[in-house]
Amino acid sequence: MLDTTTDPERDFQTGPRYDFRRVRHDDLPMLRRWLATPAARQWWGDPRREADLIRADFDEPAMTMLIVALDGRPFAFAQHYAVHAWPQPQFAHLPRGTRAIDTFIGNPALIGRGHGTAYLRLLAEHLRRGGVPIVAIDPDVRNTRARRAYARAGFRRERLVGVAKRPAVVMLFDD
Repeated sequence: MLDTTTDPERDFQTGPRYDFRRVRHDDLPMLRRWLATPAARQWWGDPRREADLIRADFDEPAMTMLIVALDGRPFAFAQHYAVHAWPQPQFAHLPRGTRAIDTFIGNPALIGRGHGTAYLRLLAEHLRRGGVPIVAIDPDVRNTRARRAYARAGFRRERLVGVAKRPAVVMLFDD
């Protein structure tokens, strides 16, 4: 498997169903549409602001942004980054090399069908095989659907925290 934390020009494939590739500039219109869906807006906020943040991080070496495809069709966004590159209190205690994931499904028809669980487990396993000691995620405490999906993917609840004026649950993947 390819270590996407060190080779930004390569894509990786995890099997016949889910493929992961780097976000490209020509993905921005699709990402804007996805960010404008009700589910993404609920948890990610203003689509314009979030699209601007994604665009701003294109050249950031500590950030890996991915498009997730199901049977060749893009349907989700995931990014992972070194937690100590962007100091956040909820991750400060985690060891060097830990990576955090942010993600959402952009195709509303595929929400609630197990795809988030499946691709997050594949991504977390890929990162762990590449030497990442822990993979972290911090969903809003009210986002019970995401928390259940992450738990099914193998993330375990570590603790409840306040993140940017919202309660969140830090969940860790370290199997």
